[in-house]
Amino acid sequence: MMKSQDDLYKDIIKHRADFPSLKKKINGYPLAYLDGPGGSQVPSSVINAISNYYKNSNANTHGFFITSKGTDDIIEKTRQICSAFLNAESSSCISFGANMTTLNFSLGKAIGKHLRKDDEILITQLDHEANRGPWINLRENGIIVREVLLNQDGTLNYEDFYKKINERTRLVAMGLASNALGTLNNVKLARQLTYEVGAWLLVDAVHYAPHFPIDVKSSGVDFLLCSAYKFYGPHVGILYSREGFLDQLQTDRLRTQNPKSPNRIETGTLNHAAIAGVKAAIEYIASFGIGNNIRTKIVSGMQKIGNYENHLAKLLYNGLKKIQGVTLYGPSFEGKNRAPTVSFTINGFEPSEVCRILGEKGICVWDGHFYAIRAIEVLGLLEKGGLVRAGISIYTTKDDIQRLITGIKEILKGKTK
Repeated sequence: MMKSQDDLYKDIIKHRADFPSLKKKINGYPLAYLDGPGGSQVPSSVINAISNYYKNSNANTHGFFITSKGTDDIIEKTRQICSAFLNAESSSCISFGANMTTLNFSLGKAIGKHLRKDDEILITQLDHEANRGPWINLRENGIIVREVLLNQDGTLNYEDFYKKINERTRLVAMGLASNALGTLNNVKLARQLTYEVGAWLLVDAVHYAPHFPIDVKSSGVDFLLCSAYKFYGPHVGILYSREGFLDQLQTDRLRTQNPKSPNRIETGTLNHAAIAGVKAAIEYIASFGIGNNIRTKIVSGMQKIGNYENHLAKLLYNGLKKIQGVTLYGPSFEGKNRAPTVSFTINGFEPSEVCRILGEKGICVWDGHFYAIRAIEVLGLLEKGGLVRAGISIYTTKDDIQRLITGIKEILKGKTK
């Protein structure tokens, strides 16, 4: 039997206590942390997993002694649970790195060696620079990089997509969800079009992964990147490569490095303690779900979390929509599936000023372009300081939402006095 929205709220909100950082107060105000898109807070179970690694298994890999074997075991078990998180073919499809950006630059360089002069890559105006910069750099090699246009409503122009993909397109790089506007992109269409021209599809799932279940098998993507610090884990980047695809690429590596997937793109010693934290973060998400195996628990947990977040995001969006002087950006919530991220401006106030005033009251929201600088530029907002962005996470409360709405009303009221 499906729970009511009130029951779901009561069921999840009690887990706010799992996050020790949220006990902090700013100028006497409790912390309302609404910058999940910039990085989520971390539950005690993840902190403990990282600490326990240092207590019990702090050694490098592939040794014959117990702590080294413990490190090998942690890394492999984390690959396995990441495989379940993404529904990958096997743990050999999962590579780790310092962050998504670093992994994508490494991947971009390797894919660049695979391409020839005048081959084409298609990117979008909506994406985070981490999924634009590595491909734009390949113009130095004679690769043609085109970009899909962004509509003023925050959605991609798919007519332009149709026009620009062609028989010379070798790769399409796009996001699953916009970290600036909350837009969900039509990756199913992109996969169809890339199949037709024989191109690879690479997706940035950094902003999508905290809010929705991911299934790389059903989506058919060739590469997918995400970051654990966006879904309650530590700073570790995760790369999924379709089975056998990474082995086709000339990655930068030392002669001593394992040349096989998934190690082929993992340079140097990994952050073993943080990788232990990644495993704990996915287990934390799975703890919200039900099922007979880890994959079904992850999917069930993500759906439960997503329903909770979507309800609060709608409350915020609709509350801001009623305030004269506030302009909302990105798709509306009316009949549309979107990420629980709400971006806006306030007439007469720089976004940085809004965030400073709210920050003094313990309300944490971010301003600017959020590294999706091309999108903010296209919307004509870059020279105006960009946007104010609020993101909903599992620990967000109705009180957090109301405090933000009230805070914005007070800012506007102060202006008219």
